[in-house]
Amino acid sequence: MADVTLVTGAAGFAGSHLLDLLRDGPGEVVAWHRPGGAPASVGGVQWEAIDLLDASAVRDAIARRRPTAVYHCAGAAHVGRSWDNTAFTFAINVRGTHHLLDALERAGVTARVLIPGSALIYAPADRALVETDPLKPASPYGLSKLAQEMLGWRAGRRIRTLIARAFNHFGPRQDPMFVASGFARRIADIERGFWAPEISVGNLEARRDLTDVRDTVRAYRLILERGEPGRPYNVCTGRAVAIRDLLDMLIARARVPLTVIVDPKRYRPNDAPLLLGDPARLRDDLGWSPRIPIEQTLDDLLAYWRARPA
Repeated sequence: MADVTLVTGAAGFAGSHLLDLLRDGPGEVVAWHRPGGAPASVGGVQWEAIDLLDASAVRDAIARRRPTAVYHCAGAAHVGRSWDNTAFTFAINVRGTHHLLDALERAGVTARVLIPGSALIYAPADRALVETDPLKPASPYGLSKLAQEMLGWRAGRRIRTLIARAFNHFGPRQDPMFVASGFARRIADIERGFWAPEISVGNLEARRDLTDVRDTVRAYRLILERGEPGRPYNVCTGRAVAIRDLLDMLIARARVPLTVIVDPKRYRPNDAPLLLGDPARLRDDLGWSPRIPIEQTLDDLLAYWRARPA
């Protein structure tokens, strides 16, 4: 019987790029997406519509497929939205994760399960964060991601939980609610003549550790295959980029002149000045390092939005 790899949230941003990485590998790849949602156009996988909040449906699907590897990419991913949609954020990120782990335990399968956590579980700091730093989430989203990790730590004996604490990742297919993708889509729409040549922005002084999503999912695969269960790994570059510099790089690639307008209403509550990670553990233990330069990511992101139908 062939090994089965399950990807939850497979129609989402990181999930779809993970499928690109996994679909030509050995064994079967099963991709879960939300019922009623359209899965990404990725071939070579078996798509299933599963509601993670339906415990019975999750148990039935796990018992039928019996995966040996699980990438749990499903969940609410936007920090700003978590303030207005706290109940949903906790439901999908925490209760959905509980349903998945509980189903695996009930089915009696032996599986390695990757939980893509978040750097936003750390207490803010003015330096690069390491995995042993204090945990003090400052948003409902961050708190839900810490709860995910804790659920993983208490999973059954047959489940080997791997933790990837991802810092900001970006690239093609990202929701435009996220800053880089939002800038890129607006530039593409301005070039089409849909908007005046202006971009309204919030806080441009924040500095973030930015990794191409394709490097991020490559780290996920490495952590699941070779990581130590229960040992968290920062997935980051170790370099911080100011949002102002990110915007300047995108504007330099625009095909028309643009004006930037600062709008205080776009500022987030509790927006940390710096979110920077230390990737030494992932680099030293597993040999990972980022390969894709930020310039290529920005080129690919703009090309993605320019190619989207009007």
